[in-house]
Amino acid sequence: MNKFEVQNFLNQFKDKMKIWDVIFLDNRKKNVAALTELEIAPFERLKILEKLKAEDYSEGPLEDKLEQIADMWVFGKLVKKQEVYIKISMGYPESNTICISFHIAEHPMQYPFK
Repeated sequence: MNKFEVQNFLNQFKDKMKIWDVIFLDNRKKNVAALTELEIAPFERLKILEKLKAEDYSEGPLEDKLEQIADMWVFGKLVKKQEVYIKISMGYPESNTICISFHIAEHPMQYPFK
């Protein structure tokens, strides 16, 4: 994976997100707990996704073996001095993008383009 490919994915993701919005999988306890721990409102996650750049890339594309919707991409972002693990997917065609994970990183993350 090179920086251009990552930036291309992000551009497509953000364009689709503007049209179809994003679904945050808040049924996962650690995603909801992150909002409390980071003291941010749910809508603030959208602003963080909009600011993702290729330098925030950690890994991917990863095969979605559970839902089999679309490949997943992992990014990390500092939010209130905490490293946040963000896993996103393009979702189904002509449907919402998906934020699968948005929580405090459980392990140090690697950033190949930083």
